Amino acid sequence: MHEIITLQLGQRSNYIATHFWNLQESYFTYGENEEPLVDHDVHFRPGLGADGTETFTPRTIIYDLKGGFGTLRKYNTLYEVEDPSGHPQGQWEGNEVVQKQPSIPLNEYQKSLEAGLPTLSLTSSSVRYWSDFNRIYYHPRSIVQLNEYELNSSLMPFEDWAVGEDLFRDLDKEHDLLDRDVRPFAEECDQIRALQLFTGSDDAWGGFASKYVDALRDEYAKTGIWVWGVEDGARLPRHKKMSKMINTARTLNSIAPLATLYCPIIDAPQHLPKYLNIDLQSEWYKSALVASAVETVTLPARLRTYQDFETSLMGHRGRSQTIFELQSSIIGPDAGDNRTPWATKKGTTQKPDDEAKLDFDINFTIPQSMADDTAIFTQVQVFRGEEQQTPESESSKIGDIGLKRKIRLYASKPAVERFSSRLRFPLPDSYPRNMFSSSDEQVGVELVAAVSTTSRLADKLKDLQAIAHRGVAVEERENLTNGLGELGELYEKDWIGESDSGDD
Repeated sequence: MHEIITLQLGQRSNYIATHFWNLQESYFTYGENEEPLVDHDVHFRPGLGADGTETFTPRTIIYDLKGGFGTLRKYNTLYEVEDPSGHPQGQWEGNEVVQKQPSIPLNEYQKSLEAGLPTLSLTSSSVRYWSDFNRIYYHPRSIVQLNEYELNSSLMPFEDWAVGEDLFRDLDKEHDLLDRDVRPFAEECDQIRALQLFTGSDDAWGGFASKYVDALRDEYAKTGIWVWGVEDGARLPRHKKMSKMINTARTLNSIAPLATLYCPIIDAPQHLPKYLNIDLQSEWYKSALVASAVETVTLPARLRTYQDFETSLMGHRGRSQTIFELQSSIIGPDAGDNRTPWATKKGTTQKPDDEAKLDFDINFTIPQSMADDTAIFTQVQVFRGEEQQTPESESSKIGDIGLKRKIRLYASKPAVERFSSRLRFPLPDSYPRNMFSSSDEQVGVELVAAVSTTSRLADKLKDLQAIAHRGVAVEERENLTNGLGELGELYEKDWIGESDSGDD
């Protein structure tokens, strides 16, 4: 078995991860003769509840600030044991005064879930916290509230990168976070495939995540680490935007050399296709869009039929290129004419399935460009839906992956790996109902997503380097700008030819 342990750091990350777990729950089958396409043991762990009943909960650790969990309780129905005294008894025998903060009322969706009734449709106004649309029971060890800071506090905002770094250092000194939080999940695994992190990258969570990844890499030297670094895509005042970009530069510079995959995600992207119905003021909507791409592109890691997802990330340059773009397109009747060539309607002209692609409708990492001579170095494509017949290229006929890659390398072609599954993207009742136009919640959505290392990343790193040079203190400036410069050189367009740049 190859398990994946997930860490969720912060409010925005928990919105995305909650959609991710709801999607995993939708894959469960309950008929005797139904064989699921997804191996649930990759992300879920068996256990025993408080009354001895068997449980199946996510292998995840959820960090958030005080007030960030909303209505989610540490001890839920599966693990809660009633204490007849009402509260634990200590050595004090005098009068006690118990002060409690007013509890947050459940929304109608959660009330229906708890009562086992049909759920009401969620709306932007009814989702106040990520727990308002959560469908999963978590193990109590998964819930870690950081009481040192409060959500949306104006007195002690959790925004500066160094604040997150200091918080991790203080907590780790007191508790040893890996030993307390990660090791209990790791010891249950037969063989850990990867450690997956959802984190903010442009606030204090970036500093917290950087220290965490550093500790994880020391402890799990040969294990894959996938980091989804979320950046705020909203329009902000100049000084605020500058501060966030400096935080992003620090996070990327610290984590990318240690990670197997580091993917910057702008939430939400500037350019969105017209066939999307999305409320850009709602974290619930924006995180649903991000989750659709993240969950799709990582699908091969939990399908029973695929085992080589990690290898496909390495490309021709091994582990040196670890920063990836995230892209996706919805394949549907209203998606327009500019579709991915290998996922179009039957009867149209299609190109070989081993070609790198740039014509995705949504780019979560870099703004779309009209005139693009981008070079693609490595790309992993994942298509889910009704598979179309495609011309079989010579390289796709070769069974040995290593030999196929050598042939592509000698031909100065990008390292491309393509996965496809008939399992469409599901639409659970916790998902925005109208986000994908003409979508059928019973059938699901055809969707294609990819992660790619490209020459555009060099430009993004240069921009961050220039901002760091202007806005970072002298004692940090040299290390940060040099680090970003060295990372940027890895994505310069050098060995690949202009004719093979992938802009087909």
